[in-house]
Amino acid sequence: MSQKTEKPVLSGQRIKTRKRDEKEKYDPFGFRDFILGGLNSAGTDLEAIWKFLDQAGSKVDYRRYGEVLFDILIAGGLLVPGGSISQDGSISQDGDKLWKTNACVFEAPEDMVSMRNYEQVFIKLMRRYKYLEKMFEEEMKKILLFIKGFSDIERIKLARMTTLWISNGSIPPTVLQVLTNEHLIKDGLALEFLIELFVTYKQEVGNAHLLTVLKKGGLEGRLMDFLPPNKRTEENLRAQFEEKGLSDVVKLHLAQASQEAKRNLEIQLNDDFNDNKNMKEIISNIKELSSKHDIPEHEIIVLVWTVVMTQVEWNKKEELLADQALKHLKQYSPLFSAFSTTARSELALMLKVQEYCYENMNFMRVFQKIILLFYKTDVLTEEVILKWYKEGHSKGKTTFLEQMKKFIEWLQNAEEESESGEDED
Repeated sequence: MSQKTEKPVLSGQRIKTRKRDEKEKYDPFGFRDFILGGLNSAGTDLEAIWKFLDQAGSKVDYRRYGEVLFDILIAGGLLVPGGSISQDGSISQDGDKLWKTNACVFEAPEDMVSMRNYEQVFIKLMRRYKYLEKMFEEEMKKILLFIKGFSDIERIKLARMTTLWISNGSIPPTVLQVLTNEHLIKDGLALEFLIELFVTYKQEVGNAHLLTVLKKGGLEGRLMDFLPPNKRTEENLRAQFEEKGLSDVVKLHLAQASQEAKRNLEIQLNDDFNDNKNMKEIISNIKELSSKHDIPEHEIIVLVWTVVMTQVEWNKKEELLADQALKHLKQYSPLFSAFSTTARSELALMLKVQEYCYENMNFMRVFQKIILLFYKTDVLTEEVILKWYKEGHSKGKTTFLEQMKKFIEWLQNAEEESESGEDED
């Protein structure tokens, strides 16, 4: 097998490389010094600051140093882990070390007029250099993790600017989820920052938009996560937010928590049925969960109906379906009876049965038989049935009223006879 003979190489030979193949050395301190020099020359004139940043983009590589650029524009210098500003590699300018600038958010007045003026610098910069948008989102995730290293007033300014950046679409509200970091929660800094941001958002953009942001950010069900572990109670959360005029945020949180609790209750009920637990134990489990999460009875009875009706595969033959449904529901009548102790709960159950029968056409003719079964098993009272007949019906009104007509007449006659008997006595 032939082998190629290596060509002799002259000692000290220089290999020529193309300029485009040479990698420029990463020099964040050099970039910092260039930006600081320009910003300090511009002073506090925001128009002059913007002009410098616009022109600088053609001289230095914002793609490589976007993180450093945003560090400077927010905090005034190159941030290191923990939130302090690096003094490494600083140079002298007129005898002073150049490692920080006052042309930044942290040195701006905290009033919202000043904050909005600084907002324009970021908006113009990212419109001019679109690739900075994604970099800014990542930068904010980092900045928010550093808030422990910032002063109280710096955190307030950052919260207010973050409000503006979220409202104008510069960053998504999901970035706020990084505040659930353990070291920020423990000291109450995460909650403090979040409340300042919510208050500002409500004042600047409006309450409705604030609630929308909570939903988009996936925060409406996670507010409890921002409280220190030793203060993580519904009472404390309510007190913290309502004190700052954020009662609607609390309502949204409670609604989300209730939905989650009902999902858990549905899972628990299905598991209990699958495990063939006795009715007393099932009722006890439901009452325990509903009490813990403050779920009202009229919502529980609807949930019970939904789960019970999924426990069987229904016969497709309408003539056999009625017997199957009545037999199935009768065994669960103690469960329905346990959670229909108020007129509101009874009416909620009737309306749910009506809705189910209307949406499942094979059940249309079974409605009256189900109501009669619940009447005989003391799940529904005649007062509620009569109330439904007069004012509570909705879907399939004509069909169901016609079905119930004879039964209603019987109830009314029985009621009149009862009243007549009482008069004679």
